[in-house]
Amino acid sequence: MRAGALLSARAALVAGPVVLAFFSGGYFDGPRDVALLAAGVVLAVLVAAAPAGQVVPASVAARVALLAAAAYAGWIALSITWAPLRDFAGDDAERALLYATVLAASAIAFRDRRAARALEPLIAAGTVVVIGYGLAGRLLPGIVTEHPQRSAAGRLDQPLTYWNATGALAAIGLVLCARVAGDRDRPPALRAGAAAAAVALGMGCYLSFSRGALAALAAGLLTVVVLAPTFAQLRAAVLVAVAGAAGAIAAAASPAVRALEGSMATRQREGAIVLAVGVVLMGLAALICRVRVPDRPLPLPRWSGWAAIAAIAALLVVPIVAAGGHQQAPPATGATNQRFASLGSNRYGYWRVALDTGVDHPLAGVGASGFRVQWLAHRDVDEVVRDAHSLELETFAELGLVGVALLAALLGGVAISARATYRVDPALAAGPTAALAAWAFHSAIDWDWEMPALTLVAVVLAGALLTAPRRSAAPRG
Repeated sequence: MRAGALLSARAALVAGPVVLAFFSGGYFDGPRDVALLAAGVVLAVLVAAAPAGQVVPASVAARVALLAAAAYAGWIALSITWAPLRDFAGDDAERALLYATVLAASAIAFRDRRAARALEPLIAAGTVVVIGYGLAGRLLPGIVTEHPQRSAAGRLDQPLTYWNATGALAAIGLVLCARVAGDRDRPPALRAGAAAAAVALGMGCYLSFSRGALAALAAGLLTVVVLAPTFAQLRAAVLVAVAGAAGAIAAAASPAVRALEGSMATRQREGAIVLAVGVVLMGLAALICRVRVPDRPLPLPRWSGWAAIAAIAALLVVPIVAAGGHQQAPPATGATNQRFASLGSNRYGYWRVALDTGVDHPLAGVGASGFRVQWLAHRDVDEVVRDAHSLELETFAELGLVGVALLAALLGGVAISARATYRVDPALAAGPTAALAAWAFHSAIDWDWEMPALTLVAVVLAGALLTAPRRSAAPRG
């Protein structure tokens, strides 16, 4: 009975983000209410089924992360008393409580190494399901009917309803596929399947036309190569990147697939052609992955980790510096490749208002969901915006330095736990840590926190890393 309860809880934690993706990503309160209730039940089942002494993590960093997650949710709830929009602030508190609950549940559910190892391929498969459904509406429009948001302007937004979140989810899936494909401890068929899946995920990432998702993908792939420094892993990362790029090129060649242009007959014909090309590309990627090559360690210098951190920071900072850190003309709207050649964005304006708001209300901020009010009062662009498009800056504006400290404790506790896990079990830690790097990068420049179907993927992976240091060592994969 205990084993069955643990298995059911693990299945719920893995499947939850996938299910929420089909309800507008869990953005609205109805599906989120159900998700929070389900998460509470899962946590209660796990507490009851877990062996004695395995509910609370042993490491200080893991305990800090769990307490900070709960305190962060509590601080958001308290901020309702001074927030200008209490109903929306309540939504923010519920969302943070959902994340804290799932983090605690995942820390219990995936203490077992076999269960934690299964997370990489299972979560990657979940991203394929979500992105695959979005692609089906373009490749098989006569069979799968979708209703894209008008604001998407041809970009891939279904089923999450937000194109940038779709791109970020595809990027995380690609990072996990790269790790699975390069892990020699995985069955050959699973590794080949991960390489094949990169074609669909790369196509989905491209069709989102999200520049941030591409940068997050680069950050994640760089991290996975540094954390799993073997020639097999390097080859797998390159293979996944090339396979994803090939899928993107196939989609780009079809205006009907790329931008939903043309009649239904045209869309059906071009969609079928791109689908056929995609299947061939998937087969080629799988075959290449099955070709076994001698594996040996990649001779990276000792400072490669710091170099990777610097490179990821540069990915984030250099575009802002190059744009002058000031308001720029936004890139062309919609499904056009011109977006990738532009540094323009209204985000600079969002971030300016968020920073000014935090400086004016440094201790406690203006309250949860208060940014949207500040934006309307101080905006220099005639645009309705609800979020600051940065987890850290929005926290500073709405929750002040207290909120920033709690968020830093949460993220820092997860980072320290990931490092401890990597020291004990590098084969286990490499993939989840790289996926978290991709999520952290993207959440710093977009409103991923408000999209549970995306952020819960990161939360489950983070929870698994919190208790991993207690496992026995395993060889590098």
